[in-house]
Amino acid sequence: MRACLIAAVVAAALTVTPASATVIISGDPGGKMQDYTAHFRQVRDSGEPVVIAGTCVSACTMVLGLVPSDRICATPNAVLGFHAAWTFDDSGRRVVSASGTQDLMSTYPAPVRAWITRRGGLTPKMMYLRGRDLAAVVAPCNSSRTASASRAKRFGGVHQADGTNAPRASFGSAE
Repeated sequence: MRACLIAAVVAAALTVTPASATVIISGDPGGKMQDYTAHFRQVRDSGEPVVIAGTCVSACTMVLGLVPSDRICATPNAVLGFHAAWTFDDSGRRVVSASGTQDLMSTYPAPVRAWITRRGGLTPKMMYLRGRDLAAVVAPCNSSRTASASRAKRFGGVHQADGTNAPRASFGSAE
């Protein structure tokens, strides 16, 4: 079953027409919340479907609240990672951003917020959503959803080392 699903995603990625696209998220470490907000709003406005086919952590998870849920599916390999937003303090150290974390939580749909709350809320420690728990909040991809894609656009992390103190949801980048 997993091989068939992966084959369908790959087939969708290799078929190119200008009519539509599928955004495939895999191996995305996150980054600045403002960058992901802008990107996923563009995806939402384009009407493109999203396939979460691998790791999507930190600010990448904002896709769940910024793209309509009926246009998002997750493969069996999908893993979502959540943690508190952070920023830099005056000495350049990473510190939790209460306002950024509140903004991040407000982005998520109610079932994701409930899942996070049941696990103690967003903290600096990463918590992972996968398997059955993920299938309860993100529709599993099926062959008709992934095969309907005409071409695929991969979206990885957006990283900018511009020195701003914009809230970030990622601890993973060395900025």
